[in-house]
Amino acid sequence: MTKITNELAAIGRTEYMTTGDGYRIAYRIEGPANAPVLVLSNSIGTSLHMWDGQIEALSERFRVLRYDFRGHGSSDAPAGAYSFDRLGRDVIELLDALNINRVHFLGLSMGGVVGQWLAIHTPERIERLVLSNTSSYLGPAEQWDYMIASVQKSENLSELADMFIGNWFPPAMREPETSLVSSFRDMVLATDPKGFEGSFAAIRDLDMRRTAALISSPTLVIAGQYDTVTLPGHSELIAATVPNAKLIMLPAVHMPNVERPAEFLNAVLDFLQKN
Repeated sequence: MTKITNELAAIGRTEYMTTGDGYRIAYRIEGPANAPVLVLSNSIGTSLHMWDGQIEALSERFRVLRYDFRGHGSSDAPAGAYSFDRLGRDVIELLDALNINRVHFLGLSMGGVVGQWLAIHTPERIERLVLSNTSSYLGPAEQWDYMIASVQKSENLSELADMFIGNWFPPAMREPETSLVSSFRDMVLATDPKGFEGSFAAIRDLDMRRTAALISSPTLVIAGQYDTVTLPGHSELIAATVPNAKLIMLPAVHMPNVERPAEFLNAVLDFLQKN
């Protein structure tokens, strides 16, 4: 039985839903009660706060639901391998608990993979889909087994944080490191190692290169021209596979919502508000 509890967070209200397999998922919902619902799904190693820069503008137009993956932020961090089937079902259980039938969905990086899963397996729940800086396949599997082993052997997450920050942001934001980039470093360092291990396993087993063709929701794909994690070619493949998908290439690395906030927000709003 899905259960919802809540507690007052330092800023705003963080609420919790308990999944069918017994783990708490943290979420926050903001915006007019009668507005269309927009779900925001974040990158590995971050929390729902990666969208703080967009929430004011988005919540003026939408009922915005953002959440922490299992293993991230304020959500529980079960041990063992995760799967995108389970991560997708976490979202469906959250929507069901909130009596929300149909949503727009914006996912970046790992969140974009969850978005693909939802649009493939539960198309009746997804109105419009935005897939930013993501992929339908990130092989080979061996590299993710190596990442899992590295986390298990590490005494702390400082090296992993250095890697993510280097992959996510351009040198101009890292040298010296801005306070905004430092907030993302803090999110990585605050992530439970079990969350990284489980999520790396989910990415290892990911392959939606063919099934993405089943997505029927209107879809916008946003790519980063300088992205070295989910290369521009990954976004181009998704856009070529999903029927009638639109592709936008921004001059950014892996976090265009942070690096190019105005261009990113304009692209998202133009697409979601299109008649």
